[in-house]
Amino acid sequence: MRMTASAVAQAAASRGIALLKPETLRDAEARAAIAARPADVMVVAAFGLILPADVLAIPRLGCINIHASLLPRWRGAAPIQRAILAGDATTGITIMRMDAGLDTGPALLARAHPIGARETTGTLTEALAALGASCIVEALAGLESLVPRAQDAAGASYAAKVGKAEARIDWAQPAAAIDRQVRAFDPAPGAETSIDGEALKVWTAEPVERSGAPGEVLEAAPGGIVVGCGNGALRLLEVQRAGGKRLPAGPFLLGTPLTPGRILGGTPVPSPAKPAAYPST
Repeated sequence: MRMTASAVAQAAASRGIALLKPETLRDAEARAAIAARPADVMVVAAFGLILPADVLAIPRLGCINIHASLLPRWRGAAPIQRAILAGDATTGITIMRMDAGLDTGPALLARAHPIGARETTGTLTEALAALGASCIVEALAGLESLVPRAQDAAGASYAAKVGKAEARIDWAQPAAAIDRQVRAFDPAPGAETSIDGEALKVWTAEPVERSGAPGEVLEAAPGGIVVGCGNGALRLLEVQRAGGKRLPAGPFLLGTPLTPGRILGGTPVPSPAKPAAYPST
């Protein structure tokens, strides 16, 4: 809950590299500050602002983006989460030359990466970060000889930013789909159901061959809490009650006993509002 410099900012500071942190690139002063530092190329990675055309035109060799998918699949803000949610077997890194569109520029280099059966957004992000780092070094080394390849717009898909409402588990869905949801939303925002009207995060789970009513607790044992789904069942291995810690099923059940037949789901009771005397944060 404290403002902290990013890893990039810390690395730049430790090496005496000038650091700009503009809130917008549509401001003339911000654009002038960038233009005042002549560069052959600008590299963009996980940057949350749109680069205007006049900023794209500043570097001699243009602006290069490291994108965490094999474009044109999953253009947009959340390509890793969307790939896992969709059940994709493969993703990767695309190094692309930026244009005025959203991840629509020509690809310069692409490397595929398999998505493991138990992959989460956290583990896949780490793997793609390492792959992206090696790809951008390779691309920059041969930038002037790389041949741009136009994207096939017919194969494009959009990776919309993840909304918290998407994290709510619908137990009527197949177990395999809920499993992907749990993995796609780890580490944030966390797949969520409810128990006794209180939010319950599900952090680790696995599909199992059982059947029962959607949301019904079929088994509550130290090895996992088995919950019925629309097709199959899901064994919850690590969960977290509101205000509590992430716990394996065994320790969780010691403090929250569950018996077969209980139903998970419904609308959680909202947290009580803070008194007016205390300013919101």
